[in-house]
Amino acid sequence: MKKLLALIILIVVSFSCSKYNSGELTGVLGRAGWYESHPFGMVFVRQGSYTMGPSDQDVSWAMTSFSRTVSVDAFWMDATEITNNEYRQFVYYVRDSIKRRKLGETIEDFLISEDKFGNPIDPPVINWEAEIDVNDEEVSDILNEMYLAEHERFYRRKEIDTRKLLFEYYYVDMQQAAKKSNRYNFDTKEYDGSTTNAQGERMDVEDRSAFVIRDVINVYPDTLCWISDFTYSFNEPYTNMYFWHQAYDNYPVVGVNWKQARAFSIWRTQYLNSFLRNDGGFVQDFRLPSEAEWEYAARGELDLSMYPWGGMYTRNKDGCFLANFKPLRGNYSDDGGMITTAVGSYSPNEYGLYDMAGNVSEWLANAYDESAYSFMHDMNPDYKYEALPDDPPTMKRKVIRGGSWKDIGYYLQNGTRSYEYQDSTKSYIGFRCVRSYLGRN
Repeated sequence: MKKLLALIILIVVSFSCSKYNSGELTGVLGRAGWYESHPFGMVFVRQGSYTMGPSDQDVSWAMTSFSRTVSVDAFWMDATEITNNEYRQFVYYVRDSIKRRKLGETIEDFLISEDKFGNPIDPPVINWEAEIDVNDEEVSDILNEMYLAEHERFYRRKEIDTRKLLFEYYYVDMQQAAKKSNRYNFDTKEYDGSTTNAQGERMDVEDRSAFVIRDVINVYPDTLCWISDFTYSFNEPYTNMYFWHQAYDNYPVVGVNWKQARAFSIWRTQYLNSFLRNDGGFVQDFRLPSEAEWEYAARGELDLSMYPWGGMYTRNKDGCFLANFKPLRGNYSDDGGMITTAVGSYSPNEYGLYDMAGNVSEWLANAYDESAYSFMHDMNPDYKYEALPDDPPTMKRKVIRGGSWKDIGYYLQNGTRSYEYQDSTKSYIGFRCVRSYLGRN
């Protein structure tokens, strides 16, 4: 008790005299306390170890995984897959930001070029407070190029040209920055290494900007995947309505490739941080889960279980199917859904996570390699590769997990792993995000 009182007195004295002049090692004083609030729509997955890998015989004889004990840090995970309506918020943001930047080239109200102290902001930032008057002739003329040209319209409907919904985003290539050859040399006062940008161009490292990768991607989902994925199958209604109609708002978004899923995660991070910045706060990045994180979360602390619900079968005691997949000999509707179903239609696992098996397969952060289990570390296992445009297709494979509405039960198992190419879009692949937990749980 005396020691505690002495410490309190020391802190008070140090504040009253000077910020640094106590003469004692007190750490940096005056830092605000930290409490990580529960992210909206996410559930907490505590740190732990588990047996990663197959819990049943490898019926496909793929030999791409084996059982091993691994440990993962705590993290937050979306309770459900990202829905059409959630992804639509991203699409609307990109659409509206492009509109405002175009208007800002002519009408200064739509861009902010100075901060509150009169200092220049270069490049200017978007002014989201400015109202867009669609009845204004000048505004209408500027925004006309955002819409389909007259000869491309169907029954003269004025619709956004989705090919122009391009999102510019940035990420830091930590793997390149961490290489010893790319570190700053304090003797020569310069960087000695070289790196590769998103376009596959090799360049010398001159400063830290070499590790900040810029990319541009179209964010609109591939709605035509419902037709292109299947031969001689009538899926035109899904192409026309699945992403936009209110009936499908709470269904998982599909037709999104791996790069679009990553871009969404980066946008989600910046979107939240831009709100928190006024309070001086930032959050960890939203991102796609690693393969080890996803399987750990899917198991829900039921180690060695075959499915997320813990049993060995795909039905419950009443004979009802426990997930949305392709049961029996292909009776798609017998589990309650012909294609996808609204997220959360089936019971969650022990962590409170829905649809970790079935509904849609999910993009993961990791590159796919048949031998990855043999060389990944046993603490937070992770294998990533930034595929370049000219790389062969095998280098562009990304892991997908969980199985989908069109898959048989084997792909719903916790330990089953598969892949798809990062630039491909499918009507049965979606995603969900995770966020690392700060501190010890």
